[in-house]
Amino acid sequence: MAERTFGFNGISPSLDKVGRKRYAMVVDLRRCTGCNACTSACKTGYDVPLGEWRLWVMEAEVGRFPDTKRYVLPRLCNQCDQPSCIRNCPTKATYRHPDGFILQRYNRCIGCRTCMVACPYNARHLLSDKRRDPRNPRDVADKCDFCIIRVTRGLAPLCVASCTGGAMIFGDRNDPKSEVARSIRDNKTFTLRPQMGNEPQVFYIGLDSRIADPEFAYHNRSEQVHNRENTFKTGSELGGDFGGDIIDTEMDFWGLMRHIGRNFKTFFSAAPNKFFRGLY
Repeated sequence: MAERTFGFNGISPSLDKVGRKRYAMVVDLRRCTGCNACTSACKTGYDVPLGEWRLWVMEAEVGRFPDTKRYVLPRLCNQCDQPSCIRNCPTKATYRHPDGFILQRYNRCIGCRTCMVACPYNARHLLSDKRRDPRNPRDVADKCDFCIIRVTRGLAPLCVASCTGGAMIFGDRNDPKSEVARSIRDNKTFTLRPQMGNEPQVFYIGLDSRIADPEFAYHNRSEQVHNRENTFKTGSELGGDFGGDIIDTEMDFWGLMRHIGRNFKTFFSAAPNKFFRGLY
């Protein structure tokens, strides 16, 4: 069989190739407790803006009372062997590393969001202006990169290092003695949306088909992200300018007046600084 290549970077899938690595991840859902330590570590380590995630844990309850069960499903970039994001990027900002990492050239990204639309796993987001460090990229697409900077230095990805239940297993599939290769070989594993032909390299043990449904996963994540963002805005003084975006409809009249007054106070105290910084 002829070797498959991508014309835009000339790098073919590295699985089973002598002298090459093919990094992959196995998520053992039997061990995952839904603690979100992986999400927190990733979000903090990469200065991911409010309301966006490189990695998130989908939470769902399936069934009818009293026969219900709660599921958790960590989701991230699947580092595909046939990635639709690369095929559709108009500026070649998304590209493949020889060891299988799917990476982003921020200086080439024009923020067109084509890769976000093309990704069947809803694994990409746009970096906004609201980041802690002004030196970090903004207004460009981003995603999980399997922590390539850590991995090339012999360290585990942040999510793997922080996983309290040992549910995340990472390593080189081309090494038959590696834990990730043994896990794939010795267990029944599943991937998300295999029918898309992307050949994802994130494998799940114990995946329930009901929560793997793409439409369910998409709407669940959208609602989950919205609810968490609202909780942050209304429940934390760190919300800053975000605090005025959400009004609790269950407030009484005087509670609403206090809420509006607090937002006006925040706005007028911040407006002069923004004006002189050229933000208005």
